[in-house]
Amino acid sequence: MSEDFYEVLGVSRDASEDEIKQAYREKATEYHPDVSDDPDAEEKFKRIQKAKEVLTDEEARQAYDRMGHERFEQAEKRGFDASQGGAGAGAAGGPFGGAGGGSPFDDIFEQFFGGAGGGRGRQGPRQGQDLQTRLTVDLEDAYFGTEREMTVTRPEHCPDCDGEGHPPDADAETCPTCDGRGQQTTVQQTPLGRVQQTQTCQRCGGDGTLYSETCSTCGGDGIVREESTLDVDIPAGIRDGQTLRMNGEGAPGDPGGRNGDLLVEIRVEDDERFDRDGDDLLHQRPISFPQAVFGDEIEVETFDGDVSMEVPAGTQSGETFRLQGKGMPRLQRRGHGDLYVQVQVVTPESLNEEQREALEAFAEAGGEDIEVNEGFFEKIKNSF
Repeated sequence: MSEDFYEVLGVSRDASEDEIKQAYREKATEYHPDVSDDPDAEEKFKRIQKAKEVLTDEEARQAYDRMGHERFEQAEKRGFDASQGGAGAGAAGGPFGGAGGGSPFDDIFEQFFGGAGGGRGRQGPRQGQDLQTRLTVDLEDAYFGTEREMTVTRPEHCPDCDGEGHPPDADAETCPTCDGRGQQTTVQQTPLGRVQQTQTCQRCGGDGTLYSETCSTCGGDGIVREESTLDVDIPAGIRDGQTLRMNGEGAPGDPGGRNGDLLVEIRVEDDERFDRDGDDLLHQRPISFPQAVFGDEIEVETFDGDVSMEVPAGTQSGETFRLQGKGMPRLQRRGHGDLYVQVQVVTPESLNEEQREALEAFAEAGGEDIEVNEGFFEKIKNSF
C-alpha cells in the first residue's frame, strides 16, 4: 500500500492550501535528488510533487478525500498516468520541481465526472511545465536592485532530432493501435457507473505515428538536460520569499507548444547592520554616556551613505528614532519605508584619569538641581 498524500507531506487532512504548499517546499528541499543523500530521494521527490499537485487542486482533493487513496490511484491508472505526462513530467527528477502547466488530473475528472460524451480530449500541443529554482541575494542587492547571472540545468529540446525523438530520415508508419488518431476510447464499468474513457495511445504516445528508429542522443524522449546561463533582474525592494517569473524559460512543451516558465524564488540574506520589517529597517547605534546625557548630533549609516541625526539631551538607552524615507524601496510602488534607529548607551569598561575626574565632578554636582556653567558640561562631554 502506497503512502497517503497527507502523510507524504506531513500535514493534517484539514490543512489549508498555504500549509500544504509550505510543507511541499520543505519536503522538496529535503529530498531534492541533487542535494539529498537519501538513496530513495528521487522516488520520494516525485511522490512529494504528486501529493502537492493533488492536494492543491480543489476538485482533485475533493475526489481524493471522497474516494480514498487506493481507489483514487486505481482510478488514475485507468484514466491517466501522471508519471507519463510527456516532456513536462521528465523534469520531475531534475534540479527543479514542476509548478504549473495545467493539472495532470484534468482527464480523470473528465472521465469520471464529465458528461456522456466521455471527455473532450487534449486540444493542441501540450505546453511545457513551469520549473522552480532559488537565488540568494544580500540585503544591499535587494535595496538597490541588481542583475545576477545564474546557471541552471533544465530540460531542452534535443538538438539532434529537434525534439521529435527520432532521426529526420527514420521511416514512419501509422500507429495500428489507434489508427493514427493518437487516442484510444474505451468503455468501462467503474465504481461511479459506466463511462467512456478517452486516453492517449500508449503505443505511439499520442503522435499517431510510429518510427523505425529512435534518436540515440535523447533515447526517443525528444528531451535532453542542458546547462543554461540566464540573466535575472532583481527589482529594488524585493522581499525574502518572493518569486520572479521568467517567461518561456521553463521546460519545453510538445513540438509547437510554448515553453513553461522559470519561477525564481528569491532568498534575501540577513544583514549584520540592519534588520528588515517589510519596507522598514531597524538599525542599532551605540552612543556614549555623555552623548545621551547632553545630547549630540551623530552620523547614522544607511545604504545611501551616512546621514545626521539629532540625539536630544536625556536620551535613554533603547530609545528609537525614526528617519523617514530611509528604509527599503517599496516594490512596484513609489517611495521608501523608514529607518528606525535604536540607540544603545555604551558604558565604558575603563576610564582614564580625566574621564574619572569629570564624572566624579558631575556626581558631586548633584545632577540637574545644581547650577553649573556651560564649561563644566563641555569638559565632561569632551573627555569621552
